[in-house]
Amino acid sequence: MKFIATLAGAALLAAASLAHAQSYPSKPVKIIVPYPPGGAVDVVTRKMAAQLQAQTGQTFFVENKAGATGTIGITSVVNAPADGYTLVANDTTYALLPHIFKKLPFDHQKDLLPVSAFVFAPMALVVKADSDKKTLGDLITVAKAKPDAITYGTGGAGTTPHFASEALGIATGAKFMHVPFKGAGEATLALLSGTIDFQIASTPGIIGQVKGGKARLLAVSGDHRLPALPDVPTFAQAGVKDFSVVNFTGLWAPKGTPADVLAKLQKEIAAAMGTAEMKAYAEGIAAEPGYWDATAFGKDLAARTAYWGKIAANTAFERQ
Repeated sequence: MKFIATLAGAALLAAASLAHAQSYPSKPVKIIVPYPPGGAVDVVTRKMAAQLQAQTGQTFFVENKAGATGTIGITSVVNAPADGYTLVANDTTYALLPHIFKKLPFDHQKDLLPVSAFVFAPMALVVKADSDKKTLGDLITVAKAKPDAITYGTGGAGTTPHFASEALGIATGAKFMHVPFKGAGEATLALLSGTIDFQIASTPGIIGQVKGGKARLLAVSGDHRLPALPDVPTFAQAGVKDFSVVNFTGLWAPKGTPADVLAKLQKEIAAAMGTAEMKAYAEGIAAEPGYWDATAFGKDLAARTAYWGKIAANTAFERQ
């Protein structure tokens, strides 16, 4: 009788779990973007939220909670109920965090569960439209001949563009001068005014200036040219073989979120990235549509975290 009761209890739990997954989401889902509005993570996440809302019939909304290189927003999600109704969006910056902070307010490896990644955007090296640096080779040649004569701008020390620019210097033997600003937008304004020589940015964040004729791309990361930018070579094609920093947008959930909820989220995100609308959207911002499940996403995060550790070890900056 006890065995029969145990089987019955297990069956009830399985039925409850299935019902939970089938009913999710049954109320609005909040996605924290740990950066100010308008950045690449913000705009891509809002597009995905709108698509998920259309697919599920339930509200998915974005709340910006910026500060401390994203750790304020991330910590709020780490401390949120693990029920699938509070998620956090981020990009490759998440893999940088252990290398730019002496101590994080959460466990970088354990407190958040990778859900999935989608919309993969190359990092692009951009100059002002009328720059005399016509190719990446032109820029590297000057930087090697005159160390620190070529300046680049970022949204601050320890950001992905900062580490990506340093990675370029390490790969080429060039020495650039870093000019940090309060945000990526300010760095772009400095580029357009001629205050700095170049900027490395995620393509969604800079493509508007390129299409508007104010900026020009010299190279994009990745192993092939983008269909949206067929005339722009990859870094490898431009002569830099050891530079491949591709950004992504991803979602994480608090540790302890039920596996069936995570599976439902992954299924919906995969379906979203299979739609013509999301594919066209990604290509329209000079990114590529795609989807990683939790396993692929987790493996990539581990590899990226190790990669950024090597760059950090060769980059002069003060850890926070």
